[in-house]
Amino acid sequence: MTQSEDDARWMRRALALARRAEGRTSPNPLVGAVVVRLGKVVGEGFHKGPGRPHAEAAALADAGRKARGATLYVTLEPCVHLGKRTPPCAPAVIAAKPARVVIGMRDPNPKVAGRGARALKAAGIAVETGCEAAACRALNAPYVRVMETGLPWVTLKVAQTLDGKVATAKGESRWITGAAARRHGHGLRARHDAILVGIGTVLADDPMLTCRLARGRNPLRVVVDARLETPPRARVLTEAPPGPTILATLGATLRSADPARRRRLEAAGARVLAVPGRAGRVDLTALLKVLAAEGSHRVLCEGGPRLAAELVRRRLVNRVAFYTAPRILGGDDARGAVGGTSPARLADALRLRPLSVRRLGDDVLIEADAVAAEAAGRPRRRNAKGDT
Repeated sequence: MTQSEDDARWMRRALALARRAEGRTSPNPLVGAVVVRLGKVVGEGFHKGPGRPHAEAAALADAGRKARGATLYVTLEPCVHLGKRTPPCAPAVIAAKPARVVIGMRDPNPKVAGRGARALKAAGIAVETGCEAAACRALNAPYVRVMETGLPWVTLKVAQTLDGKVATAKGESRWITGAAARRHGHGLRARHDAILVGIGTVLADDPMLTCRLARGRNPLRVVVDARLETPPRARVLTEAPPGPTILATLGATLRSADPARRRRLEAAGARVLAVPGRAGRVDLTALLKVLAAEGSHRVLCEGGPRLAAELVRRRLVNRVAFYTAPRILGGDDARGAVGGTSPARLADALRLRPLSVRRLGDDVLIEADAVAAEAAGRPRRRNAKGDT
């Protein structure tokens, strides 16, 4: 096996380690590290979450003295800046004195962005960057998106019939998909930092929006509620896990709202957040930027059709997860998965790059990533705002 093949092998091991913490590290990236000496692993580790040791520190501590003269494989460039709760990694790597460091990808965080690799080289350590780079970037697609755009990674989740309906004309939707698909959906919630729904979903279904898996993490719950219509007794408030549920509304709504109503909502567990908007609708781009800035790098949208339509139209969706049941509702009055008005041209449809198709009981899950505007052959829209 050549050195490059060896490097790829150990980097894939580091990637596998990093994935163990999926959904638990935001606002930090997923990072794995492996220390190899004479063809054998002598230490390994991964970042388990904010405030916990970084992957490099964990792997070097596991290796101990064997790290000296070894090769360190790490999926992301070691940091050089002091975090809120953890020290920088590059000095720890330098102190351990490995002979070589193989880095999967450069850190897009402007506080790092090549400085970590330069610090290692200045200390006399051989550094190589770009091993399994595509896989490393895919691992941290949400983190990269936040660093490059200020926006979180948005996944649109839909439970639909074979003909694309999410509810009957009277609003009945429980349950379109079976138990296996619903259980998988709760796992999806656990891997996201926030879950986003429109006020229509709250009023129609009164959902809790929690993860019902044992040891599953509950995401931050966010309701797009331009007119502050959420009932104080809604389950999204009253059956809340620790921490508030965000009600994203308009400044104009707050100025005209009954102060007593706001107090009742806050007493029930709401954080009422004023977000810019226009034409009576919340600016989704502004809301998503607030969520990203506060540490929610992965946002799961669970509807309804109007909110889904605005996210799609504004090109704010990065991934889709469509759970499709073997049922046909039919009828023009049944509710479609994505509402709004269809674009005039087929070329303006949101293009997707399929990731996987899998069977979940009697249902099928299709996951796909959105194709960037440039890759789809369309000019990129600048300064787009999303409202609902």
